[in-house]
Amino acid sequence: MKMDVLRSLFEELGFTNVETFIASGNVIFDSKSKDTKSLETKIGNHLHKSLGYEVATFLRTPDEVAEVTIYKPFSDSALEVAGALNVAFVHEPLDDDAKKVLMKFKTEIDDFHTQGREIYWLCRVKQSDSKFSNAQFEKALKIKATFRGINTVKRLAAKYTDF
Repeated sequence: MKMDVLRSLFEELGFTNVETFIASGNVIFDSKSKDTKSLETKIGNHLHKSLGYEVATFLRTPDEVAEVTIYKPFSDSALEVAGALNVAFVHEPLDDDAKKVLMKFKTEIDDFHTQGREIYWLCRVKQSDSKFSNAQFEKALKIKATFRGINTVKRLAAKYTDF
């Protein structure tokens, strides 16, 4: 989807200062409402109606995004040699059963850690060498998620926070 179209869909909802970030589906906007659950529903419904298909929507405040970037889910030594560190954003923290399902994906290549509404995926080699995927994750846990590389999240946090 073209980012100008995505921006206009958010503007139709009355949001102000709407921007997209690096053509990745990240949208930054101001809203009078601070009720993120209601905003997620409102945005998701509008996108579905406008586009004709469901779009999972995950909202985080600038401070929440910044917290993701400073959280240390793995040791410094593991992070230094990792091929990739990704963050999955989900609607609710995983319950104990869902965490057990997630940990079944753990291998010599892939490791996982949960913190609140985020799941950190450490890939020790090139991501293309991993058998783990977002589709497998969503199917096994029966939830929607969106994954972002930690560098994208850091760039987003640096642009929109004082961290």
